[in-house]
Amino acid sequence: RLVTFGGLAAVGGGAYYLYNAGGDPKLAQKKIEHDAATASAKVRGELPGREKEAKKAGEEAHQTGQQVDQKLDQYRQDASKKFEDVRQTTSKDLNAAVDKFDQKVTEGAGKSKSWFGSWFGGK
Repeated sequence: RLVTFGGLAAVGGGAYYLYNAGGDPKLAQKKIEHDAATASAKVRGELPGREKEAKKAGEEAHQTGQQVDQKLDQYRQDASKKFEDVRQTTSKDLNAAVDKFDQKVTEGAGKSKSWFGSWFGGK
């Protein structure tokens, strides 16, 4: 059966090319050779080319990944430095505000103590 189907496919293919060539067997043979050469070149050209393209794409992806990692590290370092600067500035400002508040409270307590003590005979 395999031989029968193979023979029918060959006869069908030959008839197709003979019909497209307008009945000229030499032209049909040239078209068959041309199509076979084109298909062979396409198969040979695609497989090695695809491997090179995939390898190149992989290398580009690796390089891009490294660049992204470098940028992220740089941004992380910058953010850490800015955070530390803001933390120190905020700490200084907060301590200054607390000291100022304590000073005012102490002064106010001293004034009220002297004022309140004067009611009871103190200075």
